[in-house]
Amino acid sequence: VQLQASGGGLVQPGGSLRLSCASSTLNLDDDLVGWFRQAPGKEREGVSCMGGNDGRKYYLDSVKGRFTISRDKFKNTVYLQMNGLKPEDAAVYYCATTSDVLPAYLWCNLPQRSNAVWGQGTLVTVSS
Repeated sequence: VQLQASGGGLVQPGGSLRLSCASSTLNLDDDLVGWFRQAPGKEREGVSCMGGNDGRKYYLDSVKGRFTISRDKFKNTVYLQMNGLKPEDAAVYYCATTSDVLPAYLWCNLPQRSNAVWGQGTLVTVSS
């Protein structure tokens, strides 16, 4: 497994979770990294992505102001801090990375057009 995602779980509405995505084989500091999610019966969507060189961040409109993507180059780990969780945020969350040179917003919306490496999913459940 090149990307290891963790941090999912059950949380009440309004609660917080921090997802982590680590790799022992890939350099997550220089490449595009992102978080995607897929809820049952829905298509996968890009939640947040961050550029490699420029570090520019993209957020899905529905998570702006609530979610924050970041990375720790020393730990070679990417995080997604999720605050103010809503039931509609419930999904399996996947982290991914690509060495393709693309704007973060473009990759987040069209990851299938890149040579992306995907991690396994981590389940986020938001329920009271």
